[in-house]
Amino acid sequence: MSTLIARICSISYAKNTLILATIMLLSGCGINNIPTFDEAVDAAWSEVQNQYKRRADLVPNLVDTVKGFAAQEKEIFIEVTEARSKVSQMNVSPEMLSDPAAFEQFQKNQAGLGGALSKLMLVAERYPDLKSNENFLQLQNQLEGTENRIAVARGDYIKAVQRYNTELRTIPGRWWKKFMYAESTAKETFTVDEADTANPSVNFSDN
Repeated sequence: MSTLIARICSISYAKNTLILATIMLLSGCGINNIPTFDEAVDAAWSEVQNQYKRRADLVPNLVDTVKGFAAQEKEIFIEVTEARSKVSQMNVSPEMLSDPAAFEQFQKNQAGLGGALSKLMLVAERYPDLKSNENFLQLQNQLEGTENRIAVARGDYIKAVQRYNTELRTIPGRWWKKFMYAESTAKETFTVDEADTANPSVNFSDN
């Protein structure tokens, strides 16, 4: 009886060992890469959204501050406000990352707000009192810092998407996608020209 139990235990141990070895082997072959890289893309995208939202949140105070010194610049105030409205009203969802048209519209709206803010900053050049206003200087610094963080967040997102998309198209990722992650699709990334993604000019130091 004890011999039979020993044999059963031996078989069970061998089976468990085989299962464990198989799991370790599959892990080494990248079975978890697709979901892992997908999560990294989502995390990077969340940071992009956070920084763009931070920029949009600065707009009302910036506009109000500039208005206090340059009320006659109505056209640029309207442009900035409308650009912010487009950004705020857009429905941003994880599905957008796999939708070329929606992602392109997101980029277009954000570029529109960036361009409008650049014009607003140029308006300030014509008003020395505004350029020396403490509240405006604080907002200027916040905008400059936010634009830098946007650039970093976009760069991290681009790298995450490149890694994920490459995994879907190369072996063994292509195999895992076919057999285990058929719902996984390539993600969109930022493709606008460098000129369109340039940070707004917020440097008011005297030449």
